[in-house]
Amino acid sequence: MSDLLERLRARGWRLTPQRRVVAEVLHGDHVHFSAEVVHGLAQQRLPEISLATVYNTLNELVALGEVQEVTAGEGPKRYDPKVGERHHHLVCVRCNELLDVVPDGEDQLGLSAPEQHGYQIVDVKLLFRGICPTCRAVTA
Repeated sequence: MSDLLERLRARGWRLTPQRRVVAEVLHGDHVHFSAEVVHGLAQQRLPEISLATVYNTLNELVALGEVQEVTAGEGPKRYDPKVGERHHHLVCVRCNELLDVVPDGEDQLGLSAPEQHGYQIVDVKLLFRGICPTCRAVTA
């Protein structure tokens, strides 16, 4: 069972067949699928699932804090089920591959008290942009 499914069960979230299949699709390392990709993968397991149901489920998961919505580079929003540990993202500016990263010295990425301007910081999202090895090899 996926981490996301376990978290949803622990919350008592009603797991309909549609919700279950969306959660199952969002399993694995470096998962950052668009709603359309989630829909296509979910249809392989549950052919009658609609794109609207996938969007509704993803929006519910985001609202619950169980999935993170990621906007990185060109293209649609993507959904990341890795919410338990703080991390950032690395995106290829050519192919849009998206990976989770935890940079060394992450604790240094915060703001000093004067830089916070009185705000209580609740979240930090950094996006590192670069060119992946595959894209570099193609242009070399």
